[in-house]
Amino acid sequence: MNWNDSQQASDKEIQLELMEMGKFPRHIAIIMDGNGRWAVEKNMPRIAGHKEGIESVRDIVKACSQLGVQYLTLYAFSIENWKRPMSEVSGLMKLLEHYLRQEIDELNANGVRLRAIGKINSLPKVVQKLLKDSEVRTKDNQGLNLTLALSYSGRWDLVRAVQMIGLDIRRGKISPEDINEDLFASYLQTHDLPDADLMVRTSGEMRLSNFLLWEMAYGEIYISNKYWPEFRRDDIYAALSNYLQRERRYGKTSLQIANEKQNVSEESYLQRVFNAFKKS
Repeated sequence: MNWNDSQQASDKEIQLELMEMGKFPRHIAIIMDGNGRWAVEKNMPRIAGHKEGIESVRDIVKACSQLGVQYLTLYAFSIENWKRPMSEVSGLMKLLEHYLRQEIDELNANGVRLRAIGKINSLPKVVQKLLKDSEVRTKDNQGLNLTLALSYSGRWDLVRAVQMIGLDIRRGKISPEDINEDLFASYLQTHDLPDADLMVRTSGEMRLSNFLLWEMAYGEIYISNKYWPEFRRDDIYAALSNYLQRERRYGKTSLQIANEKQNVSEESYLQRVFNAFKKS
């Protein structure tokens, strides 16, 4: 199924309005929280919330692909989640296996590149194989880069990076003087992803929960009070609209940002005039 062909005209209009508002975040990260609570409040088993959460994943992935978002990272399972009841963990792994089997054809057909970060070797063997096969199958796709954070934690990745740097110093590959932000980031599992521009968290909780701690240094945060199973494309549109109305200063003043935008605008205009002159 081609997602663009099946899209409703009214939805396309909403997306076009968003696109006209400004520059989209290059990388959106989402903490998909509240599956269990959604189910409990409906007197359903917690796993029912995780099943419904997959429907949210499908819709958000489609919407981001249609919008032309370059990178989407979903916090699907943290290292800390292994502490949950074994029945719930087992159910989550079965759902992950089911998602990978059922969705890979459609993801691939729509140009999505699928990858995973985290302690992948701690996942069930069948899931590891499905992830590997999916990554190989979609590696040349040029559309949305979808990353699943599985058995992941930000602190774990930071400690892992320090250990690897220490080993390379011991081996003589690098010296302590070589270490800077760029070098350090190259040792993280997210080394081939841009820093997150926007992090969305559902269920109203106001914390990072050990997700992309390094990569969110300057990222914007948007909190939705909806549980993840209730979160759909209209909600990601609301998050994007909110983001597009913010001013990202990176330590600078509002006046500096305004001047930089003005300079870029003037340079763009002069370049267009120059190009027109060359053609004539």
